[in-house]
Amino acid sequence: MKKRVIIGAAMLLSGCVQVDNYDAVVKQPAPAGLAGYWQSSGPQSSLVSPEAIASLIVTKEGDTLDCRQWQRVIAVPGKLMRNGDKLYNVTQKRDIYRLERESNTLEFDGLTLQRVDKPTVECQDALTKAGLTIPH
Repeated sequence: MKKRVIIGAAMLLSGCVQVDNYDAVVKQPAPAGLAGYWQSSGPQSSLVSPEAIASLIVTKEGDTLDCRQWQRVIAVPGKLMRNGDKLYNVTQKRDIYRLERESNTLEFDGLTLQRVDKPTVECQDALTKAGLTIPH
């Protein structure tokens, strides 16, 4: 019991965020300017290959879809979560990524994403399969 308290306090002090139950996370609506399509452009060291593409789709309601593609598409639904004044994307796999936006650039999981008009066809398909509405 004491170890849990110490570990929890250390995580709190270090700024780490942990989610034990995805369903218990309270979804936050997207702040102004965040809803839409975000996509990597060009090679990025956080991706497995220079040809890989990372996308994050954010709805006004706060639903997200982390869509990464290279030789196949991996799309993981999630939702926006606030912790203090910081905004995070929490995926159904309980991965937690801090979001930092400046104008039309979004920092996310070591990636730099730019706002785009529409996602790739593969991510559009994944969005539909996830049952999410397309942001406008």
